[in-house]
Amino acid sequence: MIRPDWNAPARVQAFVTTRDFGDLKREDVRRTLRALLPAEPAWLRQVHGKAVVESSRGGEADAVVARKPESVCAVQMADCMPVLFADEAGTVVAAAHAGWRGLAAGVLEATVDAMGVPPRKLYAWLGPAIGPQVYEVGDEVRAVFRGYESAFKPTRPGHWLLDLYAVARHKLSSLKAVSGGSFCTYSDPARFFSYRRDRTSARMAALVWLT
Repeated sequence: MIRPDWNAPARVQAFVTTRDFGDLKREDVRRTLRALLPAEPAWLRQVHGKAVVESSRGGEADAVVARKPESVCAVQMADCMPVLFADEAGTVVAAAHAGWRGLAAGVLEATVDAMGVPPRKLYAWLGPAIGPQVYEVGDEVRAVFRGYESAFKPTRPGHWLLDLYAVARHKLSSLKAVSGGSFCTYSDPARFFSYRRDRTSARMAALVWLT
């Protein structure tokens, strides 16, 4: 497992599972995970959008917020970027699933808004995602990120390397602190599942809650 390298308050607990933990789409692996958590996570039906729900609801969304102790926020991923949030007072946490579609739709901004705390009082941590050295996309993806051209590097006509981490840092630049963003799921098969590398349906999970 990976624990965020951030300065969130002590009552904020968080971690990300890795490949050796197992596929979180499997019920036996979820049972193992539950033993490490204070409660059942609020599993989402992720659709690469920007909807945010409270942890007591779950449902179709790509981000979840919790304000009550032991209410677990969770997102699943296998190349898309998980982003965990906490406020400096330890009163609210959130988790967002941010692939390029979610980033373009505004899922990070929507999560910050839903937390109801001034951005300058929030911490964010960028979890394992496909890295900028290998994430090749086409012109159609670059076209939806107007203003973020510096996050793209050309590889061949009509193709670009996209830095999801750079886009996220720019979108979250008003926060108190943003850390993480040093992973690459695609380039580290021993540690991470990767949909683009293996076309796998297996998923890891990023989780955060208040004690």
